Amino acid sequence: MPQNTDRIQTTHVGSLPRTPDLLEANKRFQEGEATAQELDAALDNGVIDIVRKQREIGLDIVNDGEYGHTMSSSVDYGAWWNYSFSRLGGLTPTNEDRWQDAEVKRSSPGNIVLTSFPDRRDRARFRDAYEDPTAGVLAHRASVAQPKITGPLTYAGQEAVAGDIRRLKDAMAETGAQQGFVAALSPGSCARVRNEYYSTDEELVYACADAMREEYKAIIDAGLTVQIDDPSIAESWDQINPEPTVEDYLAFTKIRVDALNYALRDLPEDQIRFHLCWGSWHGPHTTDLEFKYLVDLMLTINAGGYSFEASSPRHGHEWKVWKDHTLPEGKVVYPGFVSHSTNVVEHPELVADRIEQYASVVGRENVIASTDCGLGGRLHPSIALAKLGSLVEGARLATERLF
Repeated sequence: MPQNTDRIQTTHVGSLPRTPDLLEANKRFQEGEATAQELDAALDNGVIDIVRKQREIGLDIVNDGEYGHTMSSSVDYGAWWNYSFSRLGGLTPTNEDRWQDAEVKRSSPGNIVLTSFPDRRDRARFRDAYEDPTAGVLAHRASVAQPKITGPLTYAGQEAVAGDIRRLKDAMAETGAQQGFVAALSPGSCARVRNEYYSTDEELVYACADAMREEYKAIIDAGLTVQIDDPSIAESWDQINPEPTVEDYLAFTKIRVDALNYALRDLPEDQIRFHLCWGSWHGPHTTDLEFKYLVDLMLTINAGGYSFEASSPRHGHEWKVWKDHTLPEGKVVYPGFVSHSTNVVEHPELVADRIEQYASVVGRENVIASTDCGLGGRLHPSIALAKLGSLVEGARLATERLF
């Protein structure tokens, strides 16, 4: 992992705003008005441009903006997950949007099942706000149909991930970037679609692990870092109704962590970073599980670094968790010091203060300054770039004080 030697390094979580040209190219492709070659050309140009912007802002560790993970529109909270639908065999399309699925499932002690998105406990508590198109919670998002699992899961995204890799490496070579990562879906998150094939939860999650391992390995074999996107570790807590005990939830979640470690077996930890978050939608998040219950399980994941929310109004105080937990030697953290959940651009001094807080508990060499979650699909492009600029400036200020 890229530990700091003389300064605080910077990165972000992955998704960055798509350009109007790229959104239009994808729309035309989906409607049969553009060829795959035309879409590829738009992606090639878009990735070079977004990597160049990251370098001009001053980010140390860059990515492709997740441009190969197609967004449905400029507002899209789910591209990090939805991209997998076209890369997996064993799925059958439906007309169901997960935010409109009316199915209700109830858990019981020792028997956890995920209910539908509208039945989430945070949504139930603030239903008027969630269903008000002017409230800003789910406003302007396009409906996205989610498939169901009807056969054995296989990985069919070899050509797509090869394109992600090629575009990022070409852009890094052109811009002089030295460190790059590509995001990929975790088994636990992969498994959160309707299952009509596998007989047990564990069987389903491990099938997802076998399929997604191919993507992880392709990214690592190309000399890049893979970022495992896994909101399911924390976010699924809100999707269990009624609220379970922490013990039951951790047992449910450990199956997902074990499956991820199985997928990562024999892969080099120094090319793996793990991202945990509580979901990217702009809701109240009053039912988020506290980080203190998750940190020990997170640290068992075979990764060289851990990314998590550290600046959102719901989790900004949780740096104190690290006073009582030791980061394993040689590993780093990527706390989010600017948030995807507000249009307010954090002041560089606040960013620097947050960096210093983390440095005080895990060591200055182990703190890579990052974002809470992906900024693409959640913030206007100009605001997203301004936040990255503030992140870099805050890291510069923190460097002056820490090194």
